[in-house]
Amino acid sequence: MTDLSRLVQAPGAHSLTYTDPAFPDCTLTLHAACPHGFTPNSQVLLVHHGVGRNGAAYRDYWMTLVDAVDILAIAVEFSEAAFPDYLRYHFGNLHKEDGSANPREQWTYCIDARLFNLLRAQGVTTRERYGLFGHSAGGQFVHRMLSFGFRERVAVAVSANAGTYAMPALDIAWPFGLGDTEVDPDALRSLLGFPITVMAGTHDTKTTGRFFPKGPRSMRQGPTRHARAHEYVRTGHAAAATLGTHCAWTVIDVPGVGHDGERMSAAAAPIIAAALHDQRY
Repeated sequence: MTDLSRLVQAPGAHSLTYTDPAFPDCTLTLHAACPHGFTPNSQVLLVHHGVGRNGAAYRDYWMTLVDAVDILAIAVEFSEAAFPDYLRYHFGNLHKEDGSANPREQWTYCIDARLFNLLRAQGVTTRERYGLFGHSAGGQFVHRMLSFGFRERVAVAVSANAGTYAMPALDIAWPFGLGDTEVDPDALRSLLGFPITVMAGTHDTKTTGRFFPKGPRSMRQGPTRHARAHEYVRTGHAAAATLGTHCAWTVIDVPGVGHDGERMSAAAAPIIAAALHDQRY
């Protein structure tokens, strides 16, 4: 079993390989930014990188932030070799390439909860709940993970600059909606009541990049990543009105920022810190 205490052996940057029990042949890398003054009572944030699979870079973005907010930030790196393409990373490994379903315990969305539970079991943290931050493909991972109920120990979740969304609509097929999944109206009500924070760089409007999703189902969500973020939250509030419930989702524009993981991390840090340190969580 991986000794996770190595992530907090001293202030600064640390990395180690980690294997989730459901994926014994697939190695993850954990990149930690450990703050000065860390104790097991410090808050914990799990960070999800973009399509570049550059967990160390995202750890380094948070390295400049963690001391001010007393947060242990751990970037979970899903390498392309171990978790190839979008199916196994931000689409959660719900299905094999032939479309057949995988059992829920083999969804990559389960990994965060198991990792946090192991951090608690090994005494690395005594916190009851943790935070989530994902940028770009990581933003896709975070909001889709929450969509399937993996929220039990999540205190705050930020999805930033995602390229596409699983819209909160049961008449739109997965992965662009929640149709043809286990999500039913009651589960959708529960999801809408969870406070997802969507962050959108106002300059994240470039549509010519290699990784900008531009298929027809993506384009129905909006012409740019910025527009799609607003459409996701707007659709959530509309769905809540139809279901007679409340939507706790918010969208926050980050002025002057494009598709930039470092600047979006800096913008998210005070929001995440305030939520994690709020006694309601």
